[in-house]
Order: sequence, then C-alpha cells, then structure tokens
Amino acid sequence: MERQEVASNLKWKVEDIFPSDEAWEKEFQEIAEKYGNYDFSVFKGKLGDKQTLLDCFRLLDTISRKIEVVYLYAHLRHDEDLRLAKYTSSYAQVAGMISKIFAEFAFVEPELTALDSAVLDSFIADPDFAEYDYKLRKIASAKAHVLSEAEEKILALGSDVMRDFQSVFGMINNANLNLPTATLQGEEVQMSHGLYGVALRDRDSAVRKEWFEKYYSSFIKMIDTLAQTYYSNVKKNVFYKTVRHYDSCIAMAMDGEDVSPAVYDNLIKAVHGALPIVHEYVALRKEVLGLDEQHMYDMYLPLVENADIKLPFEEAYQLVIEGLAPLGEGYQNLLRKARTEGWMDVCETEGKRSGAYSSGVYDTHPYVLLNYQQTTNDIFTVAHEMGHALHSYKSQETQPYAKADYTIFLAEIASTVNEVLLLKHLYKNTEDKNLKKYLLNYYMDTIRATLFRQTQFAEFEQIAHAKAEAGEALTKENLCEVYYQLNKDYYGEGVAHDKEIAYEWARIPHFYNAFYVYKYATGIISAISIVKRILTKGQPAVDDYFRFLSSGGCTDPVSILKQAGVDLTTDAPFQAAMEEFKNTLEEFKSLL
Repeated sequence: MERQEVASNLKWKVEDIFPSDEAWEKEFQEIAEKYGNYDFSVFKGKLGDKQTLLDCFRLLDTISRKIEVVYLYAHLRHDEDLRLAKYTSSYAQVAGMISKIFAEFAFVEPELTALDSAVLDSFIADPDFAEYDYKLRKIASAKAHVLSEAEEKILALGSDVMRDFQSVFGMINNANLNLPTATLQGEEVQMSHGLYGVALRDRDSAVRKEWFEKYYSSFIKMIDTLAQTYYSNVKKNVFYKTVRHYDSCIAMAMDGEDVSPAVYDNLIKAVHGALPIVHEYVALRKEVLGLDEQHMYDMYLPLVENADIKLPFEEAYQLVIEGLAPLGEGYQNLLRKARTEGWMDVCETEGKRSGAYSSGVYDTHPYVLLNYQQTTNDIFTVAHEMGHALHSYKSQETQPYAKADYTIFLAEIASTVNEVLLLKHLYKNTEDKNLKKYLLNYYMDTIRATLFRQTQFAEFEQIAHAKAEAGEALTKENLCEVYYQLNKDYYGEGVAHDKEIAYEWARIPHFYNAFYVYKYATGIISAISIVKRILTKGQPAVDDYFRFLSSGGCTDPVSILKQAGVDLTTDAPFQAAMEEFKNTLEEFKSLL
C-alpha cells in the first residue's frame, strides 16, 4: 500500500508542526542564520556571574526548543517514506546544524564544575534558578570526578577514538558477519538478524536448529576479533573510572544517571533468589511442547497457538482504552484526544520505517509511529507506545522545559504499565481457555525476556568489568566460560545448554553501552508494582502514578519513582515482581 492510499484519519498530522515544507525550510534557515555563527564567547569564562549563567541557560533552552521542532518535522517526514531523498536530506541538514551549534556550548559544564562549591550552592538555592536546580546539583556532585581544564581537554580530544569500539562492533555485526543462507518456510533464504528471530518461532524444530547453529557459526568464526573488541571497550571503561577516581566502572555508570548502586545489587540478588521459579517454567515449557529434549533454540517457541485477537485498528484502539480504565477517565480522554487529533500514523506503507515508536518535543504533542497488523502483539504495541506518549505529554504539560525530559531509567515504565493493565483486562474478560493460556504465556515470556534475561546480561557485564578492574585479561575463553555458566544458572536443567550459547555475549550490541540493560529489568519490575497498587488501592495509587507521569526529570529518577509507590532501594518491588511471575506460572499450570 502506498501512503496516498491511506485515509487521512490514520495518518499523523505533521502540519501541526509546520503547515508546509516551505514553512519548515524558512524556520530552518532562520535558525541557521541566527545561531549558526553566534558569538557564544560572550559567556565563556563568565559563568560564575549569576545573570550571565541565567542568560546562557535561557539561550540554550531557546535554541534547543527551536531546533527540536525543526528536527521533529524532518524526522517524521523522513520516516513516512525512507525512499524520498528530499526528507533524507532535510534530516541530515538538521543533524549537521545540531552538531555545529551545540559544540559551541561544550565549555559550559566543565566551566561550571570548576566553580567553587559555595558559588554552585548559592545558585542551587537561588529561586531564580528553580528550573535548573537539579541540573546544577548534578554538576556539583560531579566535581570530585572532573579533572583540570587541560586534562579534560585531552579526554575530550580522545573521545572519538574511545567511542570507536561500538562502531567496530556495528561494522562486524552488520557488514562483515557474512551470515549464510538457511531454510525458512520451505525456501532457501539469506539469513539476517531480523529473520533469525522469526525462525526461532517456527514450529519445525529442524528449521530452528539449522538457524541457531548457522547463525552462531558466523559469530564463532569472528570470535577472536569480537573478544578483542569487547575487551578493548571494557578497558576503555576501566581507564575512565580510574582517571575520574571512581571505585568501579559500575559506580561510574550509576553515578552518571544519578541512581544508587543498591538498585543494581538488589536486582541481581532478587533474581538469584527467584531462579528456581524460572527453572520450573523452563521445565514446564519442555513438557507442554512435548519435547524429548529442549534446546536453547526452543526457548522462543510459543506454548499456545491460534489465539490471536484479530481486530481492525479502531476496535483495537477502543479495546486499549477499555483496558486502561483503571487509570481513570482523564487518562482515557487523553487516549481519545490522541486518536482524534492526529497523533498516530497507523498503517504499514511502502517505504515507511518499520517497527513502532513514540516521539515528540516540548512544543508539540507526541507523535506515535505504528505499522499496525491485526495481531494480539500489535494491540499490545499500541498500548505500549501510548504509554510513552502520555508520559511525555503529562511531563511536558507540568514541567518547565529544563525539567521535562525523563531519563532512560524511567522511560519503559509507563509503556509497560499499559501492557500489564491491558493483559489483566483481557484475561479477566474472556472465557476462552486458549486465549487465557496465550495471555499468561505472553506475560511469562515478557517477564523472562525483559527481567531475567536482561539481568543475566547485567550480571555478565558486572563480572567482566570486575575481572578487568582486577587486572585480568578478558579472552574468548574466559568470556565464554562466564557466560555459559550464567546460562546454566539462569535456565537450569530443563534445557540442553547447547555449546553455541556460550558465544551469545558476542552478539549483544548493548554491551558496548555498559550497564544499560539492567534498566529494562527495573522498568518491568517497577511497572508490576505500580499496576498492583492501582488495582488494589484504586484512586490514591492512580494519583501517585499521575505524579510520577508528570515529574519528567525534575530530580533523580529513583526519587521520582518513589512518588508512584516504588522504592528500588528496597527489596519490596523486586520480590513483588518475582511473586507475580510465580503466580502467573501457577495460574498457567491450573489451565493445562
């Protein structure tokens, strides 16, 4: 289907941003002319003066808001049809302008960090800096880890080189892996990362086995290069933690996002305590699937077939609104507003970007890209992306620009709350036993993949960095040994631990952004606790949740989350998530 064949009420309204491409071009040129050659040196060396700093912050906000709007328009137009060179060019133009202008502000943070603590404290306490107090508190807390101006300049000059390990992995993973061909749906096809996920859900075990073995054989052939690339990336992290005077790489990473290391420790501790339940689930999969031996390539095979909810989009969207009724009429009205006011681009069309996302900036309403198909999974995708959209909407409605953006640590919570609420609504309102089993299986697999598997990754990162910090070289042998043992620990004896799975660490792109993956796990843990509070306590819990949705990035993320009744510095939310998985497993077993 081509885009012009889609009804207008199924397309997002980019004209809410700019009425025409010409209007966008005019604004872009005005920004480029006004700020492209602006003399930002009027601020440099003078940020210890209150008015100068306020003027600098406010100018930065003004420029950022203007650029974000032109960026969003180009970004959405580009994703409507990737074949159109016009919008590809516009997108690249904005990206270039962003790099050029914001490079001129690179002096701000180092200069502020170099100020006397008393000066920073006076700014933080000053009501005139109310919009920037959290930003300044983070800068003040970083003082112990900032070096001299000359040393910081050296680190800045080396930053491109230090980032290259991720680029090297990306080149190997996307260009040099030389994946072979394999059989899928009766045809010999070129393997790809995307098709690998499809093949592992094929009902034919021979297909799953072939894809698993051939896919990993490509990584094994490159394992020496991959091991050295990953080790170099870890050594980079050790270098930075050493020169910036952190006790460990994980302490450095957690400090960067203003989250207590206790959260990471609580996660791994709680998951270890719950591993017997995971083992029970893995063993049950083998039994339900009727396998003599269950392999790692069987772990994505659905336990329940023929349970898809096939609904046209309008009916699916209404189902989402009904499913989110526990959040109140106000939330449901915002969902209706999104539908009637053109927030969503619904249909899959030729050239359109694949997948789904929520985007938007402070001065626009959110925009949601979908490629809707009539499947249960796509209905959950709608709920998920609208969770992101309304989180952004409430934060931008409530917070000043400087505090409106929430951190990645918080980003997946609202979206997952919506999914869990929808699942519980569907389960409660169906008598179809097969659909009930499907929903429970969907929920268990979501928790397994998002909570337990990501924690396995997080523990691998922790061990690998600890080895490097202790002076031990990382090799393909010890990395594979660590990962293989973790796989045994996490999955238990209900699955054959195929030798290829020892190499899984070598194909995970997120490992080049160290200590990132744990946030997927804490996101679903937080969502489970929030949903439980809402369904048991009603309006007071909903009010707490709306305070969370409206907080943006006004303070540290753990404190923001506490407003929703979830304290990740304690064991309670972790134990609640493990109990949820156990109860879901017991409910599933009762339906067999």
